Amino acid sequence: MPEHAATPTPEQDQGRDPHRAAAPAPDGRRPAGRTRDPHRAAAPAPDGRRPAGRTRDPHRAAAPPAAGAPGRTGPLVTLLLGALTATTPLAMDMYLPALPQVTRSLDAPAVTVQLTLTACMAGLALGQLIVGPLSDRWGRRRPLRIGLVVYLAATALCALAPTVETLIAFRLVQGLAGAAGVVIARAVVRDLYDGVAMARFFSTLMLISGAAPIVAPLVGGQILRVTEWRGVFVVLTVIGALLTALVWLRLPETLPPAERHRGGVGETLRAMRGLLADLPFTGYMLAGGFTFAALFAYISASPFVIQEIYGASPQTFSLLFGLNSVGLVAAGQINGKLLVGRVGLDKVFAAGLAVITLAATALLLMATGVLGDVGLVPVAAALFVLMSAMGVTLPNTQSLALMRVRHAAGSASALLGTSSFLVGAVASPLVGVAGEHTAVPMAVVQLAGALVAAACFVGMCRPWTTRETARAHAEGDAS
Repeated sequence: MPEHAATPTPEQDQGRDPHRAAAPAPDGRRPAGRTRDPHRAAAPAPDGRRPAGRTRDPHRAAAPPAAGAPGRTGPLVTLLLGALTATTPLAMDMYLPALPQVTRSLDAPAVTVQLTLTACMAGLALGQLIVGPLSDRWGRRRPLRIGLVVYLAATALCALAPTVETLIAFRLVQGLAGAAGVVIARAVVRDLYDGVAMARFFSTLMLISGAAPIVAPLVGGQILRVTEWRGVFVVLTVIGALLTALVWLRLPETLPPAERHRGGVGETLRAMRGLLADLPFTGYMLAGGFTFAALFAYISASPFVIQEIYGASPQTFSLLFGLNSVGLVAAGQINGKLLVGRVGLDKVFAAGLAVITLAATALLLMATGVLGDVGLVPVAAALFVLMSAMGVTLPNTQSLALMRVRHAAGSASALLGTSSFLVGAVASPLVGVAGEHTAVPMAVVQLAGALVAAACFVGMCRPWTTRETARAHAEGDAS
């Protein structure tokens, strides 16, 4: 396994000169621009703490950041990173209210128009595998700029698409290029932050990107009041142009040249193979992916469950959808402001999985009639609890996985994103296998996703072994 792929164990750290390791800033942020030797730098433990047994010279101060690469993000950079993670969800959700109109305008069957969503999602999954490793080789700015320019062109072409086939093709390109914003935003966070500071920053990003599912359908509906479906893509083009200009001018490079990979495809594949060979990293990746499956099951099935089964109006569904998104964002802020730094990330992640499992179990019992003929309110309450718990699990699983990576953050971010969207894409169709008039498939997929995620977390990540190994290492040094 390549040395840059995963965090070394405490046993591998023995014998190193502690005075040679670069000390992080007191708040967990990395001094950006520092050149890190992968054979020297000490990686934090999965809960954000330094490996036990390592000592630091208290009189040594962290070196100042290099010019052009900030050691922390200002408000504008934070906003830009949040906007980059929200770009593709915004493009997906703003377009949803226009699907019936596209069917009539392009004289295409509904099943074919649905492929415009599938194409965008497939492009997003594949694009992350391409852009992530490129950002490890060329730095973050160049691939991101290229991706945004291509995304901008593809979005504009979607507004001009004469047939549904060309629209599908342009949506595929839109997803491929839009993946640059998602994967590089995570890699930039990993460049600048370590430990609990990284987990807190991911929670801050969730506050920004989590607003996209709330705002996008409302904006899309209002656009359709004054123009046709092509106007949605015109608005997305304007938003993309503004974001591209701001990123081009204000987002700094965060990966120093000395830390970039110089190899080609072979080295990229070896880096990814090394990441996947790291059992805890793969465990966190799969746990996050299957948790994401529960989220995708909700997104795919909730319109039918709320409206067709429980008879709610479209306005009521929109209100509940927005309320659940607010719950997700609020839980993310509680995670970042109150839990991270006080409770171990593994413990918080485990608690979030437990809540999701309980909520999915309650939904399954209600859907099968075990609890009798329940109304909309109990179902909506269970969905709110499930979605709110996502605000705790999703940012922490990303942080826990990326903490194990030092010199392949782009590739690691690509694997995390691609696995989540692939698992979600498989889970989405399963919620409709029994038709539109039962909520059982949705609850089954959500419960299965939570249970598989828990199994991957316990069986592959084994968080208790990290603490035990660190403790044994400290006792050995003391003796």
